[in-house]
Amino acid sequence: MMAIQLDINAPEFTRQHLNLADLRLGAKPVICSDEFFGPLERMLNPEPAVFIPGKYDDHGKWMDGWETRRKRSVGEDWAIIQLARPGKIIGFDVDTSHFTGNYAPAVSIKGCFANDPNHSNTEWFEILTPKNLSPNQHHYFEIPVTTKMNHLKVTIFPDGGIARLKVYGDAEIDWSTVNPNEEIDFAAAENGARIVAVNNQHFGLASNMLMPGRGQNMGDGWETRRRREPGNDWCVIQLARPAVIDRIEVDTCHFKGNYPDRFSLQANMVQIGTDSSLVTQCMFWPTLVEEQKLEMHKQHYYAQEILPLGKVSHVRLNIFPDGGVSRLRLWGKLK
Repeated sequence: MMAIQLDINAPEFTRQHLNLADLRLGAKPVICSDEFFGPLERMLNPEPAVFIPGKYDDHGKWMDGWETRRKRSVGEDWAIIQLARPGKIIGFDVDTSHFTGNYAPAVSIKGCFANDPNHSNTEWFEILTPKNLSPNQHHYFEIPVTTKMNHLKVTIFPDGGIARLKVYGDAEIDWSTVNPNEEIDFAAAENGARIVAVNNQHFGLASNMLMPGRGQNMGDGWETRRRREPGNDWCVIQLARPAVIDRIEVDTCHFKGNYPDRFSLQANMVQIGTDSSLVTQCMFWPTLVEEQKLEMHKQHYYAQEILPLGKVSHVRLNIFPDGGVSRLRLWGKLK
């Protein structure tokens, strides 16, 4: 698997929120009007789109994305996708990378919350009005926060290709259906956790730490630049919901010559405040786990070391002085 890197010009919402259209989390193509040149599933691949000169298949030039045939009638092409988790949507990245003479000239997106999006009675809500697209580039669209959606209908005018679609938002879990005795990772993006702020993510995104499974490579984790000044690097995470943390995992998988020397955790129950205001407040939060030594390429587990703070809604992960962390797990039970 490739390292999932982010366009340096991407807006902040792409760094703070989960891609609900990520195949790794369970997003699925449902149906589309046409996928002659490129299957719909490719559009949901979280890895950056690639171009392979000279690669052809039975239908023509191989393209890394969803691509329809040239339309010879009135109308437009469309696709329905199922999001990995029901959630509220914050914005989109409609990426036409490597599509030059064959990109979709315009796109619109509707959403619904339905068990069967193909049902004739499904009520679709317009989320993104028709927007012009350009060849071979990312298009970022931030929108007012939606209600909970679990399916999207993507329409392109009239035909063409989209390399990648990323749908940024926050997963919405129905906690009333969760067994109160079940251990839950409240730092998992798939459960609704998200990155609030991070001081540096030069080599790897902090949001990678919240993804399922172990890291696939060194690019699949949070990694900061080499620190050349006093201090330490840090990241603030909003938990999926307020919880008492009983068990913690800090995984430095694949980080060998660049793992942090130590880490600590601070935490707090945040009653009010904006993301930007928490950047200052978090410096003064009480300690959840005091500084602990880390080792390379290893899963580190902690339970006895957790201090009794009660319910917390946010945590600050401190790494000393810099380096990379593959995954962070914060387990607890609904109490």
